[in-house]
Amino acid sequence: MCGYRDGPTIEHGGGRAFYLPSTDGVRIPEPGRFENAESHYATLFHELVHSTGHRKRLDRGLGRALRPFGSPDYSKEELVAEMGAAFLAAVAGISSPTIEQSAAYIDGWRSVLRADKKIVIKAAREGQKAADWIRQS
Repeated sequence: MCGYRDGPTIEHGGGRAFYLPSTDGVRIPEPGRFENAESHYATLFHELVHSTGHRKRLDRGLGRALRPFGSPDYSKEELVAEMGAAFLAAVAGISSPTIEQSAAYIDGWRSVLRADKKIVIKAAREGQKAADWIRQS
């Protein structure tokens, strides 16, 4: 499934998952810290989609400006990451409970961006580009 060439470094450990543009690295807790393997991979996919926003990939402006939590730019990037992760989860055959959690997460960020009526469509388009980049389709 994954042909992600020149992807970020991935380190396991700690208590939370995140992508850090300045080092182009993903940090994710050990697989055993997740409820199941599907949750681990869904989280990893989310962070990998963030990494496609790096300037050397799809350049969504990550790392150039601080995007405060809850801001429209932060919210849009979270929608893109979750949409892309959902596309990757579908390709990987990840179960519907994880996809249902994604839907709830997406809906939460969408509510922050109510002023942009097309935000879900835009985020889905960017999420698909990110998933394709990771899969090298």
